[in-house]
Amino acid sequence: HAMAGLEDLYREIILDHYRTPRNRGELDPPALSADGHNPLCGDEIRISVAVQDGVVTDVRFSGSGCSISQSSASMMTSAIKGKPVEQVKSIVRRFKQMMTIDEEDSEIDESINLGDLEALQGVVKFPVRIKCATLGWNTLLDALATEQK
Repeated sequence: HAMAGLEDLYREIILDHYRTPRNRGELDPPALSADGHNPLCGDEIRISVAVQDGVVTDVRFSGSGCSISQSSASMMTSAIKGKPVEQVKSIVRRFKQMMTIDEEDSEIDESINLGDLEALQGVVKFPVRIKCATLGWNTLLDALATEQK
């Protein structure tokens, strides 16, 4: 079963990010930050993001919650670090499309390679977990939105 092997690989990636999260911690102001909360699962997350000249120069997440919310946030920080804010927003859109909760039926940007993030697409089979997987992403958008003066 090629698919079973893939699911095992995905599970490994998710567990790896859960056990050894990347970019864990917080950034001091002037970094932007926002808090997210998923009452359903008790996930709490705080995303701090440093933006310089329109580029995400650093990003950290803290909080606690289920393996899906935490590893998704860890993968997200790895995926967006060093990228221009506009591209980051495209990645978020692309990820949310993968999670099939993107309301507008916008064009999927095929040029965006989600890499390890594809490991989370299995979550779509468990609608109740989609909120866990997207928590960090929505919180990131909230943080970035605080930049608009």
